[in-house]
Amino acid sequence: MKKALLLMAVASTFVLAACERQPVVVNTPASTVPGPAGPAGATGSTGSTGSTGSTGSTGSTGATGSTGSTGYTGNTGATGATGSTGATGDTGKTGGGTVIVVPPAEPAK
Repeated sequence: MKKALLLMAVASTFVLAACERQPVVVNTPASTVPGPAGPAGATGSTGSTGSTGSTGSTGSTGATGSTGSTGYTGNTGATGATGSTGATGDTGKTGGGTVIVVPPAEPAK
């Protein structure tokens, strides 16, 4: 008997929940007519400027490449042969024993 009552309660709940009810709409007429619009209000103050974002960090400098190896020094050429010395000329004649002395000039007056 208890099971039959429980089954009837559940079945009636489903039947009543399936019924569609119409909502009640109440329209209230406006009691007053709005008047003309008033003057515009004052303009508000300007907002503050936002802060500037931070600058990103600079990347690291790349590694420097290694220096190449130095080349070999080339061979030095052989020294050329020295030319022969020319013939020496004869000694000239010496002058006589006479010496000429020129007296100094007198100053002009």
